[in-house]
Amino acid sequence: MHSGPTGRRRGLGGGVKGRGEGLSCLVVLALRADAGGEGPSRTGHRAPKSCGWCGMGSPGWVGHHEEMDTSPMVSSLLSGLANYTNLPQGSREHEEAENNEGGKKKPVQAPRMGTFMGVYLPCLQNIFGVILFLRLTWVVGIAGIMESFCMVFICCSCVMGPGGSLGPEFGGAVGLCFYLGTTFAGAMYILGTIEILLAYLFPAMAIFKAEDASGEAAAMLNNMRVYGTCVLTCMATVVFVGVKYVNKFALVFLGCVILSILAIYAGVIKSAFDPPNFPICLLGNRTLSRHGFDVCAKLAWEGNETVTTRLWGLFCSSRFLNATCDEYFTRNNVTEIQGIPGAASGLIKENLWSSYLTKGVIVERRGMPSVGLADGTPVDMDHPYVFSDMTSYFTLLVGIYFPSVTGIMAGSNRSGDLRDAQKSIPTGTILAIATTSAVYISSVVLFGACIEGVVLRDKFGEAVNGNLVVGTLAWPSPWVIVIGSFFSTCGAGLQSLTGAPRLLQAISRDGIVPFLQVFGHGKANGEPTWALLLTACICEIGILIASLDEVAPILSMFFLMCYMFVNLACAVQTLLRTPNWRPRFRYYHWTLSFLGMSLCLALMFICSWYYALVAMLIAGLIYKYIEYRGAEKEWGDGIRGLSLSAARYALLRLEEGPPHTKNWRPQLLVLVRVDQDQNVVHPQLLSLTSQLKAGKGLTIVGSVLEGTFLDNHPQAQRAEESIRRLMEAEKVKGFCQVVISSNLRDGVSHLIQSGGLGGLQHNTVLVGWPRNWRQKEDHQTWRNFIELVRETTAGHLALLVTKNVSMFPGNPERFSEGSIDVWWIVHDGGMLMLLPFLLRHHKVWRKCKMRIFTVAQMDDNSIQMKKDLTTFLYHLRITAEVEVVEMHESDISAYTYEKTLVMEQRSQILKQMHLTKNEREREVRFPCLGEEPEGEGDADPEKVHLTWTKDKSAAEKNKGPSPVSSEGIKDFFSMKNQSNVRRMHTAVRLNEVIVKKSRDAKLVLLNMPGPPRNRNGDENYMEFLEVLTEHLDRVMLVRGGGREVITIYS
Repeated sequence: MHSGPTGRRRGLGGGVKGRGEGLSCLVVLALRADAGGEGPSRTGHRAPKSCGWCGMGSPGWVGHHEEMDTSPMVSSLLSGLANYTNLPQGSREHEEAENNEGGKKKPVQAPRMGTFMGVYLPCLQNIFGVILFLRLTWVVGIAGIMESFCMVFICCSCVMGPGGSLGPEFGGAVGLCFYLGTTFAGAMYILGTIEILLAYLFPAMAIFKAEDASGEAAAMLNNMRVYGTCVLTCMATVVFVGVKYVNKFALVFLGCVILSILAIYAGVIKSAFDPPNFPICLLGNRTLSRHGFDVCAKLAWEGNETVTTRLWGLFCSSRFLNATCDEYFTRNNVTEIQGIPGAASGLIKENLWSSYLTKGVIVERRGMPSVGLADGTPVDMDHPYVFSDMTSYFTLLVGIYFPSVTGIMAGSNRSGDLRDAQKSIPTGTILAIATTSAVYISSVVLFGACIEGVVLRDKFGEAVNGNLVVGTLAWPSPWVIVIGSFFSTCGAGLQSLTGAPRLLQAISRDGIVPFLQVFGHGKANGEPTWALLLTACICEIGILIASLDEVAPILSMFFLMCYMFVNLACAVQTLLRTPNWRPRFRYYHWTLSFLGMSLCLALMFICSWYYALVAMLIAGLIYKYIEYRGAEKEWGDGIRGLSLSAARYALLRLEEGPPHTKNWRPQLLVLVRVDQDQNVVHPQLLSLTSQLKAGKGLTIVGSVLEGTFLDNHPQAQRAEESIRRLMEAEKVKGFCQVVISSNLRDGVSHLIQSGGLGGLQHNTVLVGWPRNWRQKEDHQTWRNFIELVRETTAGHLALLVTKNVSMFPGNPERFSEGSIDVWWIVHDGGMLMLLPFLLRHHKVWRKCKMRIFTVAQMDDNSIQMKKDLTTFLYHLRITAEVEVVEMHESDISAYTYEKTLVMEQRSQILKQMHLTKNEREREVRFPCLGEEPEGEGDADPEKVHLTWTKDKSAAEKNKGPSPVSSEGIKDFFSMKNQSNVRRMHTAVRLNEVIVKKSRDAKLVLLNMPGPPRNRNGDENYMEFLEVLTEHLDRVMLVRGGGREVITIYS
């Protein structure tokens, strides 16, 4: 059975990769030429200098010729497609793993296999197998004709679609499950081979002998393990040395299967008028095993003398007539009936219904008279009864039977060898399923109509002299079935050991599972040596289980999971209306795939719920591993299409209205700067982003390059790659956007305006402080920074400015102690309290405690303010230490701005907590922020000092104190009606207090006042912020976006 890169794996993870479904997915025909300009063409002639489409060779067509240099003509492309010797761009990307070896590829010969040889017969060979010959009669005897018919119908209805893709994560997980299923199938076939060998061909070859009847099962299992290991070694050696001979003998093995099935039907026909002679012996209604006696009678006549038989000796203490015998043996008579009454016997009525057995129970014939024993009388296991070897129930039988309908993907695996795969795969597969389903359904009915029920429930044929039960029905001889089933199981085992390593090799070469890459290597001719070794080791696990009935449900789980996800892929592709999903099969509908998926999922739990959970856990672990370590390829999968549809739906929902305060979180636009080598200058900014976001919400990392798009596009791509690598290293989950603009100012403005999509937009801007803003050559930097502050204010965006960002901790660092200090001078919507809460969720800041400092004026009640603030934090469910710092009004009068509350208003809010803390039905709303003053206060340019330092402010202050006016208290933000002296005095006094209280803090969060409305005072504003944050290691200036971001309700 052919398997490899062009076979199974694409049907699982990347769509059917073979010629059939691969060609159905081609939509974009890249127009390429074999040679542009002069030079020999494929035909040996020199190409003309003029354009082949218009006959023009003028310089105006140079661009067109350059494009033609990279694209072939349609005629040559279609010729290659027709012979499957060339692939367009989409398929070439699909095949990059195989084409990057660099060596010359051998020319691909045109495939010649048709539907019958390429799909139909391989599917028959893989579907018919060990279960049909060894277990189907037992299943019919236990479940009855009606339940067996339902079982066969359900299993045969799990028809998968023609192919699809769920992405490399799902593809790798399901592909490995399919590999494990194929490997355990090999173990099942080998166990079936050993069972036929030891039970029906050469019983004397058993190494382990049972001393009594109770030990026969254990001895049989040990024999299976020993011989199974030997057969596995031999088969693996054959596959390693001469796999070509395995493929050559595939038709011989298939011939054995077909011949055996024909022999069964011939036997059924013959039994209608001449039933075979296979008598079975019953003691009462109990079935006896023929191994220990020859005559089905208690006594026999020899001459004129009555003598006891060998059966008497098995139940009595001696061969004499006065011997002590088993009570049940004494009370009941021995009768002999035909085991194969034939199709005309009317036996079908007796076998319609189920007869489930528990382990150790004697197989009994229904409707047969019997004198029973008292309840609780033990049964001697050494008596020659036919016992049930396991407890049976419907779900168990489904798990044992299902492997008999696997193998329907054999045609898809050979898609690269087919003449017309689009036609052959669905046609051949459906015909094979129809044929095998008809055989299985008819076999269920015919077995129930021809074979006695106790014989059907006799798994190993002990009642019919140890013959294979299905063989007793065959014509001309039971040996036809025995030998045919032996060779068919041998062939199926070899096929599994041939296909499974190639499947593993194909998955390994895809590179989606990194730790499996070693199994992608093999011999010089491509044979998967290492994959074969691993396959043999996994197969040995099934051999050590040693029971065919235990191994069958295991591989059922893996195959069912494979078929379920392939059906899911087809349904998803159809529902998403993927343009490249165009199945050729005219009767296909997505409901068929959905029904098949549902049946597969149901059968998984019907067969064995704990095996189903284990299989799904294995697939889930593989999925998460591939998602974490692999999946570097893009296969155009259906999950991506599903994600796009879900994203579109979610974006439209976000457009319905702004988020509620309860759902508000900082959606960051992080502005980073790159150097000449397109590397991020301050990577700590992304570390802080990771600590603040913890992978939640939206993060956009943006950067601006100066220049034009045409000239600087390569640099922008390198910058994006560099930023993405850093984002991955810092575990920042988000998007990267690099803008090329004529100047940095406009580029930043474009990012702020156009970042995000629809309702998924940033609400917070994170930027670093311009460290060298005082340098003359860097004068434009601080101007851009102030304009950034103004634009975020105009756009109602919050702003976070990190000062001394190089001192911020990286993700590997840990603070074992310390504090995060919040200086709540004015109300900003709650950002100052929300940010430390988010940071402390990260392991870097987890052990830091939170302290909140608020400033009180001399006429405020500091004790009451502290109590009110503590109550407020309690309602917010934020744990923090509270401290009220008293300052003179003249020291802080310059720290109010147009969108914050004055001190009296903020104090009033805290006092009002007494009135509102019991009103839980209503969300706490802070009083409306002060409105922006109308117009601009233009200062006289001659009186404006462009640069103010701490020394200058101190010198001016010594000249005399300035009176405090109400205008000065309310309006520092606009830098209007206040002197530079008072502004610097405010910065100095606040800085002294902050440094005194928070010198040892790990991080200080501080209200950020807005810039002056009069742009002539911009430099003074920068100096004010510089002085305000002096002597502090890590500072984050926070400016709210004009809305409440924190609430007491969850």
